[in-house]
Amino acid sequence: MHAIRWGLAVVLGVALAHGGERAKWTEAAKSFGLGPIPATVDLRNMQTRCIVERSCVALDATAARRHEGIAAGQWQAWRDAVRKAVAEGLGDMPFGERGCPLNVRVVSRHERPGYVVENVLFDSLPGLDVNGSVYLPLASKYPPPWRAIVVPVGHSAKTKESYQIPAQAFARMGYVAITFDPPGQGGEKKPGNDHFVDGVRCFLTGESSNRFFVIDAIRCIDYLATRPDVDMSNGVGMTGVSGGGTTTLFATVLDERIRVSGPSCCAVPLAMHPVLDAYAPCPETLAIARFGQYDEIDLLVAAMPTPVLLMAGAKDEVFTEAMSRDIAADVSGSFEQAGFGDKFRFFLDPGGHAYTVAMAVEFTKEMDRWVAGIAPREWPDLKREDFEMAPDEILACNPRTDRNMRTVTTGRAVELRAQRAGTSIPEAARTLMHVEEAVPVPESRAGEPQLVWYHYLQEILLKHEGNIELPATFFYPARQGWKGAALLYFDDRGRWTDLHTGGMLAGLSGALSEETNGPAILTVDVRGWGDSRPNDIRYDIAGWGSRDRWNAYVSAALGDPVMAMRIRDGLAALAYLRTRPEVDASKIVVGGRGLGALVALHIAAIDDSVAGAVAADGLASYEQLASAESYAWPHEAFFPGVLKHYDLPELAAALKMPALILNPLNAQKKSLTKEDCDAIYGTLNIKSQVHSGWDEDTLVRFVRDTLSGGPR
Repeated sequence: MHAIRWGLAVVLGVALAHGGERAKWTEAAKSFGLGPIPATVDLRNMQTRCIVERSCVALDATAARRHEGIAAGQWQAWRDAVRKAVAEGLGDMPFGERGCPLNVRVVSRHERPGYVVENVLFDSLPGLDVNGSVYLPLASKYPPPWRAIVVPVGHSAKTKESYQIPAQAFARMGYVAITFDPPGQGGEKKPGNDHFVDGVRCFLTGESSNRFFVIDAIRCIDYLATRPDVDMSNGVGMTGVSGGGTTTLFATVLDERIRVSGPSCCAVPLAMHPVLDAYAPCPETLAIARFGQYDEIDLLVAAMPTPVLLMAGAKDEVFTEAMSRDIAADVSGSFEQAGFGDKFRFFLDPGGHAYTVAMAVEFTKEMDRWVAGIAPREWPDLKREDFEMAPDEILACNPRTDRNMRTVTTGRAVELRAQRAGTSIPEAARTLMHVEEAVPVPESRAGEPQLVWYHYLQEILLKHEGNIELPATFFYPARQGWKGAALLYFDDRGRWTDLHTGGMLAGLSGALSEETNGPAILTVDVRGWGDSRPNDIRYDIAGWGSRDRWNAYVSAALGDPVMAMRIRDGLAALAYLRTRPEVDASKIVVGGRGLGALVALHIAAIDDSVAGAVAADGLASYEQLASAESYAWPHEAFFPGVLKHYDLPELAAALKMPALILNPLNAQKKSLTKEDCDAIYGTLNIKSQVHSGWDEDTLVRFVRDTLSGGPR
């Protein structure tokens, strides 16, 4: 025991004697300086927060215009501006006298209890079928001609309860009602019409997939006008729930034949949903740049002087009672101020997200008053159990599906290719990316250069456009007074991906070579990539939810697509790199991989003083993205309106400096064959090198030769 105590005393004495020496490592750990520069913002939330804040500013400005216009007695001028913005944002939708031939085909007729249903097919756009089910009153009770109601279907099918039951109710109360399946969804028009997969393609041509939903509804009015048993002398009504309610909102401001509008369970300020709740919406609801032009409230108010019955469900889990009451109060105030206080009414049903029998009765009251012009009548005590759910086959029309959202968008892309000859592509790129002036040198914070064999590695944080912070890594030869060429690099997988573990960037720089003369490498995470990849948020748990979709759709509605933001980030990084004393500003190549290749090509087009450009593993063609049956690129790649101005091969051909297009990828992210490359790039007077397949040596050689002035 004494020996043990003596031993412990010796150990304790040694520890006390050397405590100070041991503590120096503890102190050193507190000043550990490797790794990225700590950001002053939450990088994972940075991009989302930026889009939210800017969207709310735009929507506030839109609301201010509405309030000011109506308060000044200029409601008509304000309304007409909204209607014009809606029409231009959706794209060409000819109807009425401008519409294509209807090509009506009667499919079937069925006598049902309390009503008759006729199924018909007719064209909305050429070759696109509307599969209409027309619910007729019993002629013995209500002799024709009848007034009519159009019932657009939401993200569902016309066979579902929220469409069959109200249509039957309208027929039981003396009105013709027509329902039809929207593109995609759960009905008969699925192939090529998925509103996520195919709807986003329309962004590329500068249009909105919403036109496919709205034109079907409006062409129902054209069809009804051909029926001798329908009285069109005072127009029609239109009412629908959820997506069908949204279709009703848009159709009402485009077609004055709609004399009563009844949107249900669909209207809420866009700032509430999908902006502040970060809900992944549908692309058809967010036309390009709409936040700066019209909100949902604006659509409701721009119906004036058309009467509007806004309906909602007290138990709706998405468009909540509080949201619905809030928007109803705002719309009611605008109608009142403009002198149409009697033409707006709000009805709250005790149910949820559905179109109920009670809603159908309330809408029929508005039809009686404003369209039929009849005195108030006694209403039957209709209940849900009074109606049948007809079998799906009773309502089947078997529409054509060979023409659809995808094929129409493909055709439009081909038309635009022929129309954009003579476009100044660099100028168009500056306009699309909102680069009216040179991007200023961003603020920066840099860590101490760390020696890595024969190079210095320095972590940097670049700050621009308010609170956007871009992590960057600078790698350059550790020679006294070294000054030389540089590669500015962007990679959608993260800035370190091609640098670590002897990656391509490490090899290009000669990382382990004492004799290396560079080039220096600045690899940057633009917003949303690498260290700033957005975190997932609650609604991303849904099958259709994802940050990619939310970023793409909401930034498109803001009018500043997320890829445009990233290209400006890249231009800011270029401005910073030119200030580095180690870099010869005349010898900078800009390069990128994946979506980073698109960033690099656009930077080279906008700033033509870079020495060269490299696009590796990048998308070959926006037109391919519009037309391919399937694709693997994220929705952020669908740049709004770009095909009105140029495609990527044309962008490459417009570059003034040497460029390398290495391993261009198709819509499925598969390498193009040499034959594919020849077909896409061969018709252009292109100075760039185009190489099918991945070849790291080709990339390294191109960069070194370009920066040294050697062979290319």
